Amino acid sequence: MRLFDMLFDYLTLFILALLSATLLPGGSEVYLLTLSQKPEYALSILWLIATLGNTLGSAINYILGRYLLHWKNKKWFPVTQKQLDKSQHWFNRYGYWSMLLAWAPLIGDALTLIAGMMRMHFGLFILLVLIGKGVRYAIILGLLQLI
Repeated sequence: MRLFDMLFDYLTLFILALLSATLLPGGSEVYLLTLSQKPEYALSILWLIATLGNTLGSAINYILGRYLLHWKNKKWFPVTQKQLDKSQHWFNRYGYWSMLLAWAPLIGDALTLIAGMMRMHFGLFILLVLIGKGVRYAIILGLLQLI
């Protein structure tokens, strides 16, 4: 296989993983599994690219959540200050560890957006999201090897 084709596949995997972690619909698992069946692709490189892309997508959600609060005093903003305060208290108590579940369908995107709104420390956010998503992709690739 030509180098250009491999680079294109790696870039496509990265973009699919990134987009699937944002609020946009999408998934990277099928493409990851397809590439993992080709002997010229190292599983460790596929894992790394998918994990980094998906983590970056979650970071985009975090940033969106962080700046969403700029409109909290607008009449159309769907959450009251009292609700924000209550959410902040809950998140500070329990929410950090929920970032390990940022990979989960449906709730993962919302969790990363909320982390930004609640102003979670970005370094801790990235670390926990990276661990959770890395473990998820490792399990997906590992299960495939067992089959």
